[in-house]
Amino acid sequence: MQSEKQYIDLYSENREMIMKHSADVLNRVRDKAFEDFKSQGFPTKKVERYKYTNIPRLFAPNYGLNLQRLDIPVNPAKTFQCGVPNLSTSLYFVVNDRFYDKQLPKAQLTGGIIVDSLSHAAQTQPELIAKHYAKIAETGKDTVTALNTMLAQDGLFIYIPENVKAGRTIQVINILRADVDLMVNRRVLIILEKGAEADMLFCDDTADDLNFLTTQVIEAYVGDNARLELNCLEETHAKNVRLSNVYIEQQRNSSVNHNVITLHNGVTRNKLDLVFKGEGGECSCNGCVIADKEQHVDNNTVIRHDAGHCTSDQLYKYVLDDKAVGAFAGLIYVAKDAQKSFSHEVNQNLCASKTAHMYSQPMLEIYADDVQCNHGSTVGQLNDAAMFYMRQRGIDEREAKLLLEFAFVNEVIDKMQLIPLRDRLHHLVEKRFRGELAKCQGCSLCR
Repeated sequence: MQSEKQYIDLYSENREMIMKHSADVLNRVRDKAFEDFKSQGFPTKKVERYKYTNIPRLFAPNYGLNLQRLDIPVNPAKTFQCGVPNLSTSLYFVVNDRFYDKQLPKAQLTGGIIVDSLSHAAQTQPELIAKHYAKIAETGKDTVTALNTMLAQDGLFIYIPENVKAGRTIQVINILRADVDLMVNRRVLIILEKGAEADMLFCDDTADDLNFLTTQVIEAYVGDNARLELNCLEETHAKNVRLSNVYIEQQRNSSVNHNVITLHNGVTRNKLDLVFKGEGGECSCNGCVIADKEQHVDNNTVIRHDAGHCTSDQLYKYVLDDKAVGAFAGLIYVAKDAQKSFSHEVNQNLCASKTAHMYSQPMLEIYADDVQCNHGSTVGQLNDAAMFYMRQRGIDEREAKLLLEFAFVNEVIDKMQLIPLRDRLHHLVEKRFRGELAKCQGCSLCR
């Protein structure tokens, strides 16, 4: 219990300070989250959903926290000057866990769309925030979510009103910035009302070569006939530990396309819980992982078909080299009354070295009888016949290997609906396989 004790002591000793620098809506659930954290403790590898990542070890080091909400000396608009060519975005920044409001996009989103600090929105829209905050992200069911809820003081709020279509992609750059090793607890609340539509891109970057520990909880509510594309791209560094829990609730005839891409990292664990609450919903959940050296990437998903006539599709692909470790565990749950459900789950993995390790565990739990559900998993190495074919045509071994790896992950990238983003990622992935950082002129993050 040593790892838990430092956080229990931290909260007990600093509870008043944490609440003083946060909003009432966030504070209302804080003590319950603390009690849930104490009762659960950090999950060991004996806990099914955490069996592939050593959570207590990740939280054992002593990180600093900015509980007094001191200003961080950074201008992200100058630090981050690159973008996705030909993709018109409304660009926002979150520095550590604080929404950067000193410089907002010139092209403001219209139609009543809100992109704001969660703390500020809790003051201007208290009933809306209280109705949704910490509701699907239940602290009694997950320790990391409980820890995040008891410590998070701010975050990001995105609201798309009924029948409003965001004409521009909402791009959020999460920048980690500190002078000492730092723990960041980031919160995101996304609400799409009936008939709303939005495309979002979240990019995680680091501005300093320090040890960072980030917990992130995203809650996304997608109303009747609404459409959300949520893309999450991580390009951090080897000293970064990132635990992201995404909770999505879909209503009748809604559509979600969720894509998570890990290009550079240290230790990453992405947890996705998606539930169909109304009939006719569709979701496409995809992941692409490129890891080498001693990087660790663990994706864990649960898709719940609690309503009938819904369709879910999952495709996760990993390319692992050197001593990298990858893990994928995905559960498709179909409730008794969720007839006419369709689900397809695939995890395909390529180990480019004999020292890379991949753990794969696709699962089905079905209680309805009129369904079409299937899953599959493969772990293999580069195709010797294809390598030989290219070598015979004058392509050297290294280039042939890169071409095969690039072709392998392209299927995931092509699942994205935003074509300019898709093209940009093809470029980033190619440079990643070549051992290069995608350097953008004038961007200090790409060092």
